Amino acid sequence: MRDLNLKATEYFEAVARLGSVTRAADELGVSPSAVSQQIGHLEAQFGVRLFRREKRRLILTLEGDRLYQTATQAFGAIRNARSAITRQRDLRTLVIRASPSFGVRWLCPRIADFAAQNRDFAIRIDATPDFSSFETEAIDLDLRYGLGGWAGLSETGILDDMVLPLCSPAYRDELMRHSGDRAEQLAQARLIDSVKGFYRWDLWLAANRISLPSLTFPFRFDRSSMSIELAKQGGGLTLDSVNLCLPELMRGELVPFAPEFEVVSFRAYWVVCPARHLNRRIVKRFVEWLSQACAAHETQARAFLAGAGCTVRTGAGPDFFEPPPR
Repeated sequence: MRDLNLKATEYFEAVARLGSVTRAADELGVSPSAVSQQIGHLEAQFGVRLFRREKRRLILTLEGDRLYQTATQAFGAIRNARSAITRQRDLRTLVIRASPSFGVRWLCPRIADFAAQNRDFAIRIDATPDFSSFETEAIDLDLRYGLGGWAGLSETGILDDMVLPLCSPAYRDELMRHSGDRAEQLAQARLIDSVKGFYRWDLWLAANRISLPSLTFPFRFDRSSMSIELAKQGGGLTLDSVNLCLPELMRGELVPFAPEFEVVSFRAYWVVCPARHLNRRIVKRFVEWLSQACAAHETQARAFLAGAGCTVRTGAGPDFFEPPPR
């Protein structure tokens, strides 16, 4: 095998399979003259003609046909092995689609722990509010924010959302200097609206029997991460998720606006995918790790809220999110 010219053999196999030097050159990405030269080297090495020309067609000789039958099987096996290896490589990548704020503020600070436990797998996270089309996209699972009920898909609730009004300590103090009455404070507050949230200001105000002269929003964002950041900087009062800003709460950069109001808790974060995807070893591992990480986080969040004097209202169902009567 040492003196076998594999490059020339590859060029010969392409010409014999395609029936044309030009088509073989296109497939190989070389010039036709380079292909002809390599076939000449191979014929010189074997000491026989491998092709004969008949009316501008290339016809395999008996010796050429014998070499072609062996070479095409060998190169076909190599191509099949390469495809299998490529598919296996792709299967060793976990592809996750997550809502942007949850992906950035909750998942990314923790994903290194999972990666350290699964070093043989690469991880790709696609942060977008759009749900995956599993029949047309190569996505293993979605981490969805919602109320559940996605037909035809497996859905596993992993984390309750816990929502309450939040602001910076300085902004809370500013509102308290204006008035000791919570309704008057809210009437003066710059309310920040997270427009993609399920539990928004109109529902919260109705649930707490607070009527404002007018409900206006100087700031509206389609990402909770932006609402939280503005509130942290003293820009106003946001109704948002403890899950997305627990570190800021624990550092005192954000505080509950009014601990006497109940924190609303509802199942809001889900693993969603076709049931067959859960048979993949890496997907199963990830869901198990994620469930444990969410349970630990929720324990920590509830302990913080209890320490801050907040009570949590649990078990809010889909009917809880109907708009209040006008």
